Amino acid sequence: MLKEFKDFAFKGNMVDLAVGVIIGGAFGKVITSIVNDLIMPPLGLLMGKVNFNEMFIAFDGGHYETREAAKLANVATFNYGAFISTFLDFLIVAFVIFIVVRQLSKFRKKEEPKEKAPATKECPHCLSDIPVQATRCKFCTSELASGSTVSGSIQ
Repeated sequence: MLKEFKDFAFKGNMVDLAVGVIIGGAFGKVITSIVNDLIMPPLGLLMGKVNFNEMFIAFDGGHYETREAAKLANVATFNYGAFISTFLDFLIVAFVIFIVVRQLSKFRKKEEPKEKAPATKECPHCLSDIPVQATRCKFCTSELASGSTVSGSIQ
């Protein structure tokens, strides 16, 4: 059982997955910092010096200066400012993942096979399929002009 676990845990795909999860967690923290520390403060300033993390509605109808003050008063709050920040986090992460996946799919895209020239052509006399290089039909023995195509004209 220990050997099976070792084989499972140290397979190449499992290690790649673990590295991806760790890097993804760090990436998420960077995006959260970008949103909370770089994007939201200027956006709040443009909207009249609004701190998005302090935008909330108290369900008891009272007015509290901060979410912490409402929390200390044991009042349930609707924290829509924090939701806006989190949603912006999500949009940025989703956009970056979209770009990365799009680029990876371009790298992985295999060259589509080109259409091959047909190996057979139709005899204009008996309408049988014959090799393209044939100069005489093997079915009706009619002579064909060299390089004749599937034109259907009688020769």
